[in-house]
Amino acid sequence: MTSTYDVVVIGAGIVGLAHAYHAHRRGLTVAVVDHADRVAGASVQNFGHACITAQSGTALDYARAGRSHWLDLARTAGFWAAASGTHCVARHEDEFAVLEQFAELRGEEQVQLLDRTEVLSRLPLADTDVVGGMYLPQDVQVDPRAAAPAIARWLETAGVDFHWRTAAMSFAPGVVRTSRGDLHAGTTFVTVNHDIDRLFPEYAERGGLVRCRLHMMRAALPLRAPLPTPLFTGWSLLRYSGFENLPSVADVAARLQAEYPDYVELDLHQMYTPQPDGSILLGDTHVREITASPFQSEDGFEVLLTEARALFGVDRIEVTERWQGTYCSAPGSEFLLEEPVDRVHIVTVTTGIGMTTSMGLALSTVNRTLVPA
Repeated sequence: MTSTYDVVVIGAGIVGLAHAYHAHRRGLTVAVVDHADRVAGASVQNFGHACITAQSGTALDYARAGRSHWLDLARTAGFWAAASGTHCVARHEDEFAVLEQFAELRGEEQVQLLDRTEVLSRLPLADTDVVGGMYLPQDVQVDPRAAAPAIARWLETAGVDFHWRTAAMSFAPGVVRTSRGDLHAGTTFVTVNHDIDRLFPEYAERGGLVRCRLHMMRAALPLRAPLPTPLFTGWSLLRYSGFENLPSVADVAARLQAEYPDYVELDLHQMYTPQPDGSILLGDTHVREITASPFQSEDGFEVLLTEARALFGVDRIEVTERWQGTYCSAPGSEFLLEEPVDRVHIVTVTTGIGMTTSMGLALSTVNRTLVPA
């Protein structure tokens, strides 16, 4: 088996696969090393939502740069994707004020304001409390269970070597020492999400990296019409950096804190993404710990079900799956980019926007660290 490569990627999650993809496109020899026997972890536990427009700064740049690659890879690697956009429903005047401010900031090409009648004509919602909404046409979604595994399979057929069930143990310039022997690399990308604390603990501790665990569900809802796109709610306005500096966000946060203190304690983000089979992914909550507890309270699931029933005006929700998603989180940052060893680069997304930013982040990192093709 080949042991010398232009690029070695540690971690077969979506960030690692994106680095392998961009390096492969340059004509470089590439290997991917992962301790599991398939793509697992945050890359298949998420909503499958590239929420491009809700980002800001560098994250927005990465999200925009990666959009075309997601759509190209869907065709090439053979997984479902849709340039569906995202809807957001406002159920209070302060929420609609945020949408108005966001639309003014970003313009009609990125944000389309909707009145109450337009929202109810587009979305299968209960009409109670709906004030208005917005549509973000540039957002993309994929099937989270299928996308990353399909990319890995396609890369393997295209000539990228995958070393599954192989642990990276240590690094030196030009060498990755693994549980199955040494690999020689011109450049190494370490893209292991929250497990960076196992390989480079000092960088994880310095950045305050922890594991963020989520309540997530897949369910069938008896809606009067299919949900056409991912759906944000007022809770989403407290979640993404694109909204955080808008004047009315503080009003939304104060009201939700007063009305739903238990939900705030759960760090609720109430959103929904429809899947190709007609089911809907419901989530999520957030608990941050260095070591993720294996135990998950039923409270979070009950909140998600209660709010879904109210939003869609349904009595019955058939839950088919529940799971605890886990991703990397750090205070005050979105990315950890370091070079702890010569030609060894840590690349970690430190919030829940890995699917959104992975393709553009990897393109930027590859362009910055590798000699132009």
